[in-house]
Amino acid sequence: QVQVVESGGGLVQAGGSLRLSCAASGSTTSLISAGWYRQYPGEERETVATISSSSDGSANYADSVKGRFTISADKAKKMVYLQMNSLKPEDTAVYYCKVLLGWLYYWGPGTQVTVSS
Repeated sequence: QVQVVESGGGLVQAGGSLRLSCAASGSTTSLISAGWYRQYPGEERETVATISSSSDGSANYADSVKGRFTISADKAKKMVYLQMNSLKPEDTAVYYCKVLLGWLYYWGPGTQVTVSS
């Protein structure tokens, strides 16, 4: 059974930092790519950052987080991370991890990030 679980969310003051982790387990296939997404109440889920865990390891970021957030991945451990710096109240949302394992995509259940003014 494939399992994807996020951790590291919580409450932080504006200007602070959090590091989110995403652990994928139960699969013998390779981690090909991954992404972090967030969802505000009553709105559609939006892309925060994506990364290819292939040899090039290219990453892309939403304009709203560029320069503040960094996505990384450990292919061998099937782990994905999101370092979040200079957090703003508008970053408050549920953050979700999505991973491509072999031919299939999997979503985590999400973790709450709350940034206070």
